[in-house]
Amino acid sequence: MLWREESLRELFRELVERAFIHSMRWNDWQVVRYLTNMLTEFAHIDRLYRLRDLSGRPLQEVAEMLYYADVRLGARSFYQEREVHRHIGDFTLFWTGVYPEALPRLRASTRKDHLIDYVKQGKQSYWLVSLFDIGEWREEALMFRRLSENFEIAMHGLYTVRQLWEQMARESFLEFRRRIEE
Repeated sequence: MLWREESLRELFRELVERAFIHSMRWNDWQVVRYLTNMLTEFAHIDRLYRLRDLSGRPLQEVAEMLYYADVRLGARSFYQEREVHRHIGDFTLFWTGVYPEALPRLRASTRKDHLIDYVKQGKQSYWLVSLFDIGEWREEALMFRRLSENFEIAMHGLYTVRQLWEQMARESFLEFRRRIEE
């Protein structure tokens, strides 16, 4: 299993580099590493919905996550507050960047997220994470500030990553088909 995850991480690293460094000329290697890790992690659906409520039920909506992102409400510590906001930033960036066609379903009128603007909330959550700039978090605080300030650019880059992997899948299928037809 570990070699599969590392292979997946290597694929995402190559695609994120192509999209962000080569195509968009956003030469931020810290962001490239972070987004590579995020995509690798979120390839597992249980990690996309890793946050849980007090009864252990996965939190599937940003509105629910926000409750656990505030120490005045459901967060038990500032560490949890930071981690939940980081997850909200990742979650909203993932959906708005990689699968924007899912947003109408995620924000349907029957859901709690109906009034949540994923872009605005993602930017705000990353900005809040960037405020935790002490100790072990100091080094990555500025990266989260850059992700907040460039959220729309990161969305575009992740959509480009998706287009690249879909192109690779089409090319692999055509190559496979060509081989079996020979």
